[in-house]
Amino acid sequence: MKRLLVIAAAALTLVAHAQSFPGSKPISIVVPFAAGGPTDKVARDLAITMAKTMPGANFVVENVAGAGGTIGASKVARANPDGHTLLLFHIGMAATPALYRKLSYKPLEDFEFLGMVNDVPMTLVGKPQLPANTYRDFENYITANAGKLNIAHAGLGSASHICGMLWQAQVQSKEAMTTIPFGGTAPAMNALMAGQVDVMCDQTTNTTAQIESGRIKAFAVTTAKPLADHKVLKFYPSLQEMGIKNFNLTIWHGLYAPKGTPAAITTALNDAMKKALKDPEFVKKQESLGALVVTDKRVEPAEHKKFVAAEIIKIKTAVDASGKYAD
Repeated sequence: MKRLLVIAAAALTLVAHAQSFPGSKPISIVVPFAAGGPTDKVARDLAITMAKTMPGANFVVENVAGAGGTIGASKVARANPDGHTLLLFHIGMAATPALYRKLSYKPLEDFEFLGMVNDVPMTLVGKPQLPANTYRDFENYITANAGKLNIAHAGLGSASHICGMLWQAQVQSKEAMTTIPFGGTAPAMNALMAGQVDVMCDQTTNTTAQIESGRIKAFAVTTAKPLADHKVLKFYPSLQEMGIKNFNLTIWHGLYAPKGTPAAITTALNDAMKKALKDPEFVKKQESLGALVVTDKRVEPAEHKKFVAAEIIKIKTAVDASGKYAD
């Protein structure tokens, strides 16, 4: 009886909280990567815009980096389900179950899905000293230098790691590269610009400005078709166009709350998020980074979850084929 009373009291507390949400307590959007990276940029733009679409709410961004995003995600999975601790995660939400055979949370079971925010194309880029200027030149160069080149990424489970892994799965047999992990996107990109590493596959949110300034070279984009409307990347072909069959990769971002967050709160957060995605200033900021704001049914929680479930299967197939795990 005592236990039932405790449960009932807890339920009443959640209902009361849902009715007063958001209240005066800040809403923390946890980014499971270091500040200054591509996902962090998306989170900060979203936090500013959602603060406008949810009157009275104060959104803050909290960076909890480490272990391919799993430390930050685990923190949110264990957080109080009151709507004040959220997670903004990219495709790593679907990749970590494949990369980590012992994971402290289950993406499809331990979170309330709030909706998808954007799709970010990836770019295959190289250090400025590379003699190649086109993808075909680059392809010939890495073939001629098989075993001598390296590819950087921002850490296990990062967008650049996933992209590089999937791309290498297509060319690994004849053009194997040494993988060099870094502790974040910024140090990996800095090493590429300095010529300390040869190749990287990273989000347009992080590469567009560097390509435009000539600090790195671009060879291709990872979307099924070239980005014809992008002021910088429209000049580069897609990997699929260059002969890599069915290669269509975007680094999507989704918003999540801990499992058990009351429906009234998740609905309020989803509504605020959808309004933010229609905000002209937010859309403009995302487009300037090469990101495409989600406008399809994936903005709805159920469709968001359905999409992630399919991505988990797709990525697990690639990781299992490679036999390379984070643990």
